[in-house]
Amino acid sequence: MVNYHENNYMPQEDDWDRDMLLDPAWEKQQRKTFTAWCNSHLRKAGTQIENIEEDFRDGLKLMLLLEVISGERLAKPERGKMRVHKISNVNKALHYITSKGVKLVSIGAEEIVDGNAKMTLGMIWTIILRFAIQDISVEETSAKEGLLLWCQRKTAPYKNVNIQNFHISWKDGLGFCALIHRHRPELIDYGKLRKDDPMTNLNTAFDVAEKYLDIPKMLDAEDIVGTARPDEKAIMTYVSSFYHAFSGAQKAETAANRICKVLAVNQENEQLMEDYEKLASDLLEWIRRTIPWLENRAPENTMQAMQQKLEDFRDYRRQHKPPKVQEKCQLEINFNTLQTKLRLSNRPAFMPSEGKMVSDVSNAWGGLEGAEKGYEEWLLNEIRRLERLDHLAEKFRQKAAIHETWTEGKEVMLQARDFETASLSEIKALLKKHEAFESDLAAHQDRVEQIAAIAQELNELDYYDSPSVNARCQNICDQWDALGALTQKRSEALQRTEKLLETIDQLYLEFAKRAAPFNNWMEGAMEDLQDTFIVHTIEEIQGLSTAHEQFKATLPDADKERGAILGIHNEIAKIVATYHVNMAGTNPYTTINPQDINAKWDKVRQLVPQRDQALIEEHARQQNNERLRRQFANQANVIGPWIQTKMEEIGRISIEMHGTLEDQLTHLRQYEKNIVNYKPKIDQLEGDHQLIQEALIFDNKHTNYTMEHIRVGWEQLLTTIARTINEIENQILTRDAKGISQDQMNEFRASFNHFDRDHSGTLGAEEFKACLISLGFDIANDAQKKTGMMEAEDFKTCLISLGYNMGEAEFSRIMSIVDPNRVGVVTFQAFIDFMSRETADTDTADQVMASFKVLAGDKNYILADELRRELPPDQAEYCIARMAPYAGPDAIPGALDYMSFSTALYGESDL
Repeated sequence: MVNYHENNYMPQEDDWDRDMLLDPAWEKQQRKTFTAWCNSHLRKAGTQIENIEEDFRDGLKLMLLLEVISGERLAKPERGKMRVHKISNVNKALHYITSKGVKLVSIGAEEIVDGNAKMTLGMIWTIILRFAIQDISVEETSAKEGLLLWCQRKTAPYKNVNIQNFHISWKDGLGFCALIHRHRPELIDYGKLRKDDPMTNLNTAFDVAEKYLDIPKMLDAEDIVGTARPDEKAIMTYVSSFYHAFSGAQKAETAANRICKVLAVNQENEQLMEDYEKLASDLLEWIRRTIPWLENRAPENTMQAMQQKLEDFRDYRRQHKPPKVQEKCQLEINFNTLQTKLRLSNRPAFMPSEGKMVSDVSNAWGGLEGAEKGYEEWLLNEIRRLERLDHLAEKFRQKAAIHETWTEGKEVMLQARDFETASLSEIKALLKKHEAFESDLAAHQDRVEQIAAIAQELNELDYYDSPSVNARCQNICDQWDALGALTQKRSEALQRTEKLLETIDQLYLEFAKRAAPFNNWMEGAMEDLQDTFIVHTIEEIQGLSTAHEQFKATLPDADKERGAILGIHNEIAKIVATYHVNMAGTNPYTTINPQDINAKWDKVRQLVPQRDQALIEEHARQQNNERLRRQFANQANVIGPWIQTKMEEIGRISIEMHGTLEDQLTHLRQYEKNIVNYKPKIDQLEGDHQLIQEALIFDNKHTNYTMEHIRVGWEQLLTTIARTINEIENQILTRDAKGISQDQMNEFRASFNHFDRDHSGTLGAEEFKACLISLGFDIANDAQKKTGMMEAEDFKTCLISLGYNMGEAEFSRIMSIVDPNRVGVVTFQAFIDFMSRETADTDTADQVMASFKVLAGDKNYILADELRRELPPDQAEYCIARMAPYAGPDAIPGALDYMSFSTALYGESDL
């Protein structure tokens, strides 16, 4: 621990009041005040402290504080982090303090390094006393007494202010406000302050001092008001800041008073002489300074700058020169007045200094006016020149901006590799697009040349921003050259890619042209080789064998063709590999590939020997098959026509249905039952066919029917009757929902499409004739125009073929519906509209009568046997019991009237 003593240093502060320091309120005030005081100096060095006992522990900021407040350099500090380094730095600071005549009682470096708050605050107070308070001197009093006396004198004129100490005298805040108002009255409206509002007074003083006087806020109003006796050291520290802030102004005031006392008034003539000399010197100096300005011909770079020069010249003429004209006139007046006064006082005439005669001033003035005239002419010429340059520069910028906007993104577009994955059609589109771009590029050549020409003219006229213009012009030219090179490069790449893809496309086409027929040949060969043959004699099987041998003779040539086709594919693969073509897809002309060709070729090679063996076996079997053929043919020739007849009957039923849909459904189900009852005969034929199959007989010259035909016909018969029943059921559902069925519409469309060979959506005359012939009408083979529409007579024949009893009056009525414009032709839309409307409006009783007429074999009556044969038993008996005897002229015994029965079903007559 270090003890330093100095007997003659501030004896009133010899004892450190440790008991007082123990007061928490005072310690808080001192901590805040001392911290703010230290930071007010440390901020000059760009730093500050936050915690007064912590931030001084290493001694670095403590030494820095002493250097700032003293203006002197201390010994070099230790930069280590160890305790010994910190103690060394603190000791250097304490040694410096004692070197200034300060005694430190019981304050050692160890306490500071250990963060002893009491010792640290005591040390800072000692520094404040030495460097902030000790040098205060007022009327032979110093330090504390001097500071107190200064406060008393400065606040004496203010009411309610009585400064007697550095604690309770400051609690109301008026003392601080009075000090500020005494030196800076504009900062505080002292008349509005009240003694009973200390918080407002204190905060006002602290805020104003911090904001306008650069005195940091070292105290808190709450601490001062809330403490019976504020800390004296904190108050003294803060008040000393006011003293130092205002002491400079006080010294200036004292110096001014001394100068005023020393100065004496010179004689009137001497003053006039001095005034003349000064006025002449000032005027000549102004002329000397002004003429170089007027003779300065340094051009400006911009019109704005030159206009500013012209405005400055006008300001000179309007503002600066007129006062000087007055000064020149006043100079002559003063000279004449001085000479008169000297002559009246018998003094020698006044001789101005050399070069300051009135004539010298007049000559200089004449030179000034000459320079003015030349300067004005130069300004106007320069403005005209810059106006031309500005016009050219703006034109350059506009054209350059337009060109740069146009070129934006062009390099990226030209460098795109989109053609690498493009198809041939896409490449051709890219070439067209590129040709359009090349045309656009050529069109922009003139703009680039204009830009270069303007840049050249700007250079010739010495434009100030020529480097920028040249750089921009060069960039445009360089980019233009780059665009040209990239355009050429892309054009070559596109053309090269197009040529490669065209070559590949030709090879693809050649491959497709040769592969398609070869593939068809192989498929036909495979089909022929696998086809089951039907022969009836030994000669026929020998003929097949001969044809097979001829086919085998063509295989070597076919193999050569296969190799040639595969060679085309290999050529394509070679081009792709050689030129690194990125193929986007497969052959666009065919789906056939080499793998398919090879697979089918292998299949053909496998089927040839199989065909050989089959022909040999068939030749051996033919001699044993005749008997079985005859046995099968006898039954097949009966069953086949029966199935065909039933199919035709069902076909007619599906087209020429009569009666209600429910009656048609009942009739069809009875018909289906009769067909099913024929199944035993089919089974018997299956037995005979089994014997033929066991003998491997596949043809029979005694019959056109095979078992497959019989089966298919039988299945089609069952399917047709079931489908027809299903259609009726669906028609019932549709009828109940909408009144006309979609199945009927589809049926009309299917019939129309069947004869619409060219799929034009209309029937030509010949096609419509075929339709009528298929329905059983003998149409004369007169030539007809294939217009896609029906002539009136054709339409009439078609309607008759569909079952309409067509008289001339009825046909005229229908023609007025389908051909309202009387063109004489019928379109399909008119035909289908009529059919739909007529079908939807058909009386169901008529449909039932038409159905009975079919069952009756087109007779006007029906027999009981016919009903029992065609209808289910219960429905047949129902009809027999309710049908009245037929009474027509063609009646026979047992004939029943199905017409009255049909009308009675729908309430049109009584059963």
